[in-house]
Amino acid sequence: MSDQKPLLSLKKTFFYNFFPSKAEEEDCKLNNTPHVVTRELIEIRDIDPPPKINLENPWQIKKNITCDEVIVGKLMIPFFETFEYILRYWTLDATKILVNGCDVPVGVWDVTEENNPKKYDHGSVFLRKLHNDDFYLSCIKLFNSRGLSVGDEIGLYWDPRSSNLMFKLLSQVRA
Repeated sequence: MSDQKPLLSLKKTFFYNFFPSKAEEEDCKLNNTPHVVTRELIEIRDIDPPPKINLENPWQIKKNITCDEVIVGKLMIPFFETFEYILRYWTLDATKILVNGCDVPVGVWDVTEENNPKKYDHGSVFLRKLHNDDFYLSCIKLFNSRGLSVGDEIGLYWDPRSSNLMFKLLSQVRA
């Protein structure tokens, strides 16, 4: 592992335009409308290296399954965790597609049974942005085949080498 090259990544962030240009200012005066703050997704170089993935315990995103997630078959992933642990490895174009509200198909490997991993491919699994800037992973087949229920703890991380999301059922609550 020590001779492994570090993975390169760029942080994605929103650039907010609080101040109108002269043309925008004049247009607002002409139409008697207020300036609307806009935002644009940009890439920045991070002064810190990307978070290291500890292969002994790689689960950067850990969460307990909620009742709503079980009902709809979608895992909610907070804004910060999505940007920090997943989108920093994506291209800016792919990230913009996601942030603009489109479904982005992703591959998910269920590695709960390490000797028998199961892949859920791009056709049945996708990532999407919610109106509050959080994200969800739609994965109904994974919920059904793994028998996920309220209170189960799962782990996720983006594997930049394979460009897939890795999933593991860490602990299961039995009714």
